Amino acid sequence: MKKIISCLLATLGLTSACGQANFENADVKGFAQLIDDPSVVLLDVRTAAEFAEGHIEGAINIDQAQGDFVEKTKAAVAAGKKIAVYCRSGRRSANAAGRLATEGYQCVNLAGGIVAWKEAGKRVATDTYEVDIFKTKSGKTVKFHALVHASIRIEYDGKEIEVDPVTKLGNKVIDYAAMPKADYLFVTHEHGDHYNPEAIKLLTGEKTRFITNKRCADMFGAGEVMANGDKLQIADDISVEAVPAYNITEGRTQFHPKGRDNGYILTVDGLRIYIAGDTEDIPEMAAINDIDIAFLPCNQPYTMTTAQLVKAAKTVKPKVVFPYHYGQTDLSDVPAQLKDEGIDVRIRHYE
Repeated sequence: MKKIISCLLATLGLTSACGQANFENADVKGFAQLIDDPSVVLLDVRTAAEFAEGHIEGAINIDQAQGDFVEKTKAAVAAGKKIAVYCRSGRRSANAAGRLATEGYQCVNLAGGIVAWKEAGKRVATDTYEVDIFKTKSGKTVKFHALVHASIRIEYDGKEIEVDPVTKLGNKVIDYAAMPKADYLFVTHEHGDHYNPEAIKLLTGEKTRFITNKRCADMFGAGEVMANGDKLQIADDISVEAVPAYNITEGRTQFHPKGRDNGYILTVDGLRIYIAGDTEDIPEMAAINDIDIAFLPCNQPYTMTTAQLVKAAKTVKPKVVFPYHYGQTDLSDVPAQLKDEGIDVRIRHYE
């Protein structure tokens, strides 16, 4: 039996870790095939400075030398997930893979690290944003770039989709001038961490469609207006529906009054994406279904508490949840609360 397993591993470019059976090593070819599966989490365990110099596209970065490395990984990656781990040469990542394997993760380490990856002619990325990659119903790629807070960049089939772009938030600056012009640009509402005229102007080209609510269109002096319940077919394979986003807790309703702001459901080649905007766990969420990916806000008192986010996720039942707009909210217990629901919680840098 051991011989059969070894043969199977070798076929995939995998080998048992030296002296350990709790994770596997993969050569560049096997690692590349592995991370082509959107369900596999790609983890770079080097320092933030090393990550910024160049990393494998789609990786999240958690430094294995940090004392809370395991805790951060458990908060960012759902229990039981397969993790593809790498570092510079494969040594630090082997250590990290062993530690994570004891926590129940299925880990595969890149033998030779990113050095071997580059020597094999594989591409590396230099942007500092975390990227999550999904496949549509027909097998096309959709990439989500975690820019900041509520700002999301989406790439799909040569199209650029921007949601709530802002050029600066706190000490974080987003260089939209260095990014492609948007094909579709969505703004949920008028608050400064969502509506930023400078970012809209930087991203607007000849073919850009700026879609927003009435308040933002009036403020900007342009834009296609969508109200709650409106639907648009914006391309042969892309449609959008504007859905309610508002506060319901007494003492908070002035932040986001009912009927003013939008959330959006994007359907991209069959992949359904719910971008909730600034909202609490409103009753209308019960009618939102068949969602693959949901972005749910968590930043009391303006949006949801962690308990409300968990309730909203259980109501909408997406396959993957990205908590976003979360500021300093502690999200570490959210993955465990949704584990039994079969929901993959991914915590990225959407502070």
